[in-house]
Amino acid sequence: MEHLDTPASRFDNLPDYPFEPHFHRVGPSGLRMHYVDEGPRDGRVLLMLHGEPSWSYLYRFMIPICVAEGYRVIAPDLIGFGKSSKPTRIEDHSYRRQCDWVRTLIEGLALQQITLFGQDWGSLIGLRLAAELEPRFAAVVIGNGYLPTGDLPGSGLTAVLKGGAFLAWRTFARLTPVFPTGRLISFASGRMLTSEERRAYEAPFPDPRYEAGVRALPRLVPTRPDDPAAEDNRAAWRVLERWHKPFVTAFSTGDPIFGGLDRLLQRRIPGAQGQAHQRVPGGHFLQEVSGPALAQILCDTAREAQLSVSHLTPRA
Repeated sequence: MEHLDTPASRFDNLPDYPFEPHFHRVGPSGLRMHYVDEGPRDGRVLLMLHGEPSWSYLYRFMIPICVAEGYRVIAPDLIGFGKSSKPTRIEDHSYRRQCDWVRTLIEGLALQQITLFGQDWGSLIGLRLAAELEPRFAAVVIGNGYLPTGDLPGSGLTAVLKGGAFLAWRTFARLTPVFPTGRLISFASGRMLTSEERRAYEAPFPDPRYEAGVRALPRLVPTRPDDPAAEDNRAAWRVLERWHKPFVTAFSTGDPIFGGLDRLLQRRIPGAQGQAHQRVPGGHFLQEVSGPALAQILCDTAREAQLSVSHLTPRA
């Protein structure tokens, strides 16, 4: 699989991103996944998965808060994004491969007792892996995300396509001659990013050869029952519909794509019952506006998961 690695100099002097780089090989062709690894190595793990077309820079306001609370934060860049390797052919990207690459990282780092935060594609990947690797996960927080199967009714697909926002995005990603990542994320965040923040989001993509991932992922979201990913997602839902561990939604008030799907998650997943679900200010990339609040929700959920386990552990 032919791939490119973004020159490290593209990431020099990014605002609010002082984190040391770490890399893990996730494929036989030499693909490397970059990840942030901050906090004590023996701390309980918070796994932050980003979406399209962002990277771990999206979590720069959340990571320090969670580390200060004593957690170990793992924030990968999906393959094709951030500092991770970038396969150059759109055909090299698939939903299954994206899941397998993140799975390889989780298993390679021997992560256990994970509390997941997933947004956008971070939810599509994270929710499936939470089901497939269920013993490794202690709790889940989802902000602006879902696990679609392409089935109707009851899959939430109608809400995902509300107002045609997703269909417009998928068409744009496929056809636009220029992919203005920084401006797109700024527009969809709920606040105007600075020029340096926009530069940070553009840093992974020096030229169009690096953009196969950002163009591929929108068309990989299951929108039909016979989608190649649909059956794996149905199998994941069979696990999630029996999920009794803490499951919290923290959606934004201004997301045109996933808005309203938090209620569907709350109804379908048993572990969501009785949780302190919240709506926070922001757009689709809610971390840009409400990062500190989301960090606190994530830490609180991880603590609840730890207490739940402690109460179930027999005393000596």
